[in-house]
Amino acid sequence: MNNQIVKSSAAFPAQVGNWLATLLMVLLPLQAAAEYQRLEAIVAVVDDDVVLASELMTRLETVRRSIAENNLQPPPGDVLINQIMERLIIENIQLQEAEKRGVTVDDESLARAVGSFASNNNMTMEEFQQTLAEDGTSYRQFREDIRAELIISRLQRAMINRRIAISEQDVQALLNSPFYQQMFSDEYRVGHIMRSLEDDATEADREAAVVEAAGFAEELRNGADFAQMAIAKSSASTALEGGDLGWRRAGELPTLFSDAVLDMQVEDVVGPIVTGSTIHIIKLLEQRGAGTERLAQTNVSHILIRPSEIVTSEQAREQAQEIYQRIQDGEDFAELAKAFSEDPASALNGGVLGWSTPDQFVPQFAEVMSQSDVGEVSEPFESEFGWHILLVEDRREQDMSDEARRNMAMDLLFRRRFEEERQEWLKEIRDEAFVELRL
Repeated sequence: MNNQIVKSSAAFPAQVGNWLATLLMVLLPLQAAAEYQRLEAIVAVVDDDVVLASELMTRLETVRRSIAENNLQPPPGDVLINQIMERLIIENIQLQEAEKRGVTVDDESLARAVGSFASNNNMTMEEFQQTLAEDGTSYRQFREDIRAELIISRLQRAMINRRIAISEQDVQALLNSPFYQQMFSDEYRVGHIMRSLEDDATEADREAAVVEAAGFAEELRNGADFAQMAIAKSSASTALEGGDLGWRRAGELPTLFSDAVLDMQVEDVVGPIVTGSTIHIIKLLEQRGAGTERLAQTNVSHILIRPSEIVTSEQAREQAQEIYQRIQDGEDFAELAKAFSEDPASALNGGVLGWSTPDQFVPQFAEVMSQSDVGEVSEPFESEFGWHILLVEDRREQDMSDEARRNMAMDLLFRRRFEEERQEWLKEIRDEAFVELRL
């Protein structure tokens, strides 16, 4: 293993990069790409499984399309393939770990997740499948890709939650910190580039890497495109998304650079920040207000009708419509919720969910709740959980109590620690895995 900064948690041999770069050029014509995807050549052995050339080519095409749709300049072929290979390897390791630990996703949960894709795009399932087909995407493969994402998400929660410990001292420190004040007023969209050092890097290697990273930071200050540099240079899991961490409140930012972000102006670049075997560069992409310390709450009740293996989504919709009509005809909402709602947590209480905020619910539910007047019963609508009818009982703006503030602080600390531990866990399982790149 060479002693230099690398773009992933394992070095990618030069001959592999050269071969795949050549392959990339050969595969530029779509017909050639289609021909190659029929071959089941093994490009990597990962513990007890393999990564196939067809998987690599499929993911390559997906990433290329995403880069093009976002009007970004793709990095050199070997760099892009390096990134994609590393991501496929990490995913493969996690899926094997999930299988060993019995982490699965049942067909009903998968159907709800896939259904949410269609509803979020205002399509029926038939329209959604047709759109996938027109894009050249297999519906069956799409379902299995979503299943894999859900399995990995469940595995990560199971493995990482146990690594997180939050003390009373941690909570009090956050409550007394500027982060807690800032999270009520502003949200930040931060770009992140991470460079990883080899485990056996010397001090000279480290110094050279820091100098190189400082050069990248200076290029960014002089106007270089951040997303483009992240795709080409970052080894973080967000590299192929242009390093974008998305919108986060101050308390949700990684501890490593949360202090710096509070003092930054939009477009400011900070770095290199050196910690352990990694080097970081951050840029404040955008900043926006997040509201006041008064919390808008809605007292809401609902009735849920779930599709199942024997009840189609259309049949569930028809049942929900019948219940809605009975409510319109004067029957009691709470009694119908007790009789028909398939949400066990609320059905026994007449469908009551209590005082809630929109961020506690899936987007479809939150949107209908926000648009409904007090006393109004919504028409049936669909979410990933099934068909809902909701009743807005009342609304209020509530000052945050000490208990609520403490709970929010706990939640913010957990989410922050989760991301930090997730990155560390991914590095650990990658280092422990047997990986053989094979052409």
